[in-house]
Amino acid sequence: MTATVARLRQIAPITSIVQELVRFDMQLIENPEISRAEYQNGTLVGYELREYLLEKWGRQCAYCDAKDVPLNIDHIRPKAAGGSNRVSHLTLACIPCNQRKGSQPIEAFLSKDPARIEDIKRQLHQPLADAAAVNPTRWTLFNALVASGLPVTTGSGGRTKYNRHRLAIPKTHALDALCAGNMGSITAVAGGQQPSLLLTAHGRGSDKRTRVTASGFLRGYLMRSKAVHGFQTGDMVKAVVPAGKKAGTYVARVAVRTSGSLNLQLAASVVQGISHKYCRLLQRGSGYGFSLIAPARKKSENRDALRASCYPSPA
Repeated sequence: MTATVARLRQIAPITSIVQELVRFDMQLIENPEISRAEYQNGTLVGYELREYLLEKWGRQCAYCDAKDVPLNIDHIRPKAAGGSNRVSHLTLACIPCNQRKGSQPIEAFLSKDPARIEDIKRQLHQPLADAAAVNPTRWTLFNALVASGLPVTTGSGGRTKYNRHRLAIPKTHALDALCAGNMGSITAVAGGQQPSLLLTAHGRGSDKRTRVTASGFLRGYLMRSKAVHGFQTGDMVKAVVPAGKKAGTYVARVAVRTSGSLNLQLAASVVQGISHKYCRLLQRGSGYGFSLIAPARKKSENRDALRASCYPSPA
């Protein structure tokens, strides 16, 4: 990671780093009663709680499994019947289910679906396994970033969401990165229709000499040499094919073959059997793939496209 930061600093004026350290405080997840003052009374009131519930319940309605719809926070036992505000007593419900349930306990609302009642009660006390898995690695990443020598600050997923709502900007990877951490001095963000650089870990190849089926039976041998005419699988090349069915100019990662020809791995297809004579090396394979991802436009974004800049509040 330190080497990656150093490489990025060569092409961009990076002066500090903000890391979304973890979506939630693991101590609060292990004890799921989120009750600290900063969650109940701070500027992030509601955001950490809602983000926690969205992750815990898979961003879907607990009563009908509806996804990609507005979700309300619902009390398993209605407040009118003495229901608690503790996190372990809350779930998510779509608006129709929330309205139909009203002040009923789930035993009455789901009387015809006892299996779902048991699933909901079981899920109420389940911790977030994904967050627990991230916990051992987040500090390793943090320490690696600190080793770069740049000042590093951290924030949570709830704060990122709070900043995004406060600034009224769409949810994209690039803008979520901008919204991480404390942005108290920024009152407006313009931009967001800029492409994002996507890094994908492909690995450096395999040390195995054979390939096997899902059942473990041998189905083929791998090449002894990883290089063919100076090219290795994973290299980024520019291929200019002058004639034939495959004529054209391609920029793609290559996969080498024992025949000496190369396969070009495009975004949506593979062009096979391209001679090495038509290829020019652009970047040696490092185990990572680099690509630009164009942001998806929404109608509201088309109407008022953001410009890539930030406006600090006046002193």
